[in-house]
Amino acid sequence: MSDQRRNLYFYYHPNHEIDDKVKALFQLAQDNDFHLVEDSKEANIIIAIGGDGTFLQAVRKTGFRQDCLYVGIRSQNEAGLYCDFDIDDHEEMIQSMKNAEVEVRRFPIIEATVNGESTFKCLNECSVRSTLIKSIEMDVHIDDLHFETFRGDGLVVATPTGSTGYNKSTSGAVVDPKLPCFQVSELASLNNNRYRTLGSSFILSGERTLRLDVLQDGNDYPVIGMDNEAFSIRNIHDVTIKLSDDVIKTVKMKHNTYWDRVKRTFL
Repeated sequence: MSDQRRNLYFYYHPNHEIDDKVKALFQLAQDNDFHLVEDSKEANIIIAIGGDGTFLQAVRKTGFRQDCLYVGIRSQNEAGLYCDFDIDDHEEMIQSMKNAEVEVRRFPIIEATVNGESTFKCLNECSVRSTLIKSIEMDVHIDDLHFETFRGDGLVVATPTGSTGYNKSTSGAVVDPKLPCFQVSELASLNNNRYRTLGSSFILSGERTLRLDVLQDGNDYPVIGMDNEAFSIRNIHDVTIKLSDDVIKTVKMKHNTYWDRVKRTFL
């Protein structure tokens, strides 16, 4: 590990089950000449301890930084698509970093702009869903083309890594993160003589722009989900989504590919 990447910031949710393990990890890092910092802005490496949900929160809370590496550490014995390391295997983590047995993986992210004003980044997905006990109607535009008018519970727009999350539960495809693209999946769409949608997920090139115009029929206060957080924004007229020029750089074991993780998680 380069001397320029010695400042570590740990992001985790303290609890009695992992506190002792985290303290041992702190000590091990210091014994190996890593420096612990309390401000994530001073870190070269941001380490999320927990699971995939904690990793997503760590990336969001630290501002989707482009000048550092993110590392995911599992705190429990469960498969994780963002977490390469296990908190109980300290030695593997340290030796892997010191002996350059790790590689940097770059994950695509998307940007969602609401009403042409506020822009949010997402590593997993952006979803637009009704908050009322009624369907939501949206005009779906791809670039300058009006593609369809959707009516149903909502739409999920997922990154390649996010394709294994909420997107997969809607029967969306699992996408290789080396492909610069994003995917649109439906939530309980209505298909009848009045409303007609594609009825399946579709994948857009990273050069495309997706715009969702929300019909103002009293259901103009939808919940917008950004990864694993929900945002309540009043009077949403449109949401524009595109692939960001930014990426999230993570550390992975050389022998642990994305498809290795997918296999362990689902097969």
